[in-house]
Amino acid sequence: MRVAILGCGYVGLELARRLVADGHDVWGVRRSDAGLDAVSETGSEAVRADVTDAESLEAIPDVDHVVFAASSGGRGADAAREVFVEGLRTAIDHFAARDTPPERLVYTSSTGVYGDHGGAFVDESTPLDPTTDKTRVLAEAERVAREYAAEQGIEGTVARFAGLYGPDRYRLERYLDGPVTEGYLNMVHRDDAAGAVAFFLEADRARDDTVLVVDDEPVSKHEFADWLADECGVPRPEKRSKQERLDAGDLSEAARRRILTSKRCSNDSLHELGYEFNYPTYREGYQAAIDGYRATLS
Repeated sequence: MRVAILGCGYVGLELARRLVADGHDVWGVRRSDAGLDAVSETGSEAVRADVTDAESLEAIPDVDHVVFAASSGGRGADAAREVFVEGLRTAIDHFAARDTPPERLVYTSSTGVYGDHGGAFVDESTPLDPTTDKTRVLAEAERVAREYAAEQGIEGTVARFAGLYGPDRYRLERYLDGPVTEGYLNMVHRDDAAGAVAFFLEADRARDDTVLVVDDEPVSKHEFADWLADECGVPRPEKRSKQERLDAGDLSEAARRRILTSKRCSNDSLHELGYEFNYPTYREGYQAAIDGYRATLS
């Protein structure tokens, strides 16, 4: 199997490592030279290209599958649209026009597209109701990945990631230091985010489909913070309600909307497809970080 990973960053690098270890040919694509060494370290071929520049994509050879995992660099809605909508269209157009186009595209999206559901469970059948300009862009990009790609003869899969954590992204201090605002956490370890995409490709699952990629146990932030503090052997952090956080008056409108957005994400579909988690819950996923933290206290 030949795979191009457009935006070979946090999840993409782990995906590349996994696919190379399984004997596949992989090209990891970054738009700056800075990340190319990290791509090479995975054993894949490093390619400098930008999804917003069709000419640069010529550097990527013909492949069977394209994974679009590019990032907008944490910038606003306009930058997100440039990458996730326009860049995705550019990549689809480019690869579809080749003499040997790829069979399928996997686009990595976000559970932010759901909006607020008052803490209720959501799944792939739940209507989307994004509440910020950026999440509305992400919802539009999902349509591009499924509908526009199909029009160009490429089957699209949307992998809708929950909050990513893992090496270099455990952010222990956020929860240990507090204060922690109430709400729900929907999480997936980086290795399972990459593992799910690898599974879709290797097991030929989820063609022309959308799948929530989230672990088995959504958890309240307060419960998670107390568990983490207990495991790390430190005092439990200060808690605050959503209203207390809103009353502080120092939030941007986008941050305010995020606080008011509450849901729990179901992974029933991912289980039904046959994926087996490396880290079924945060308890397994955070163990390495907890061990490391406790070692610093010794």
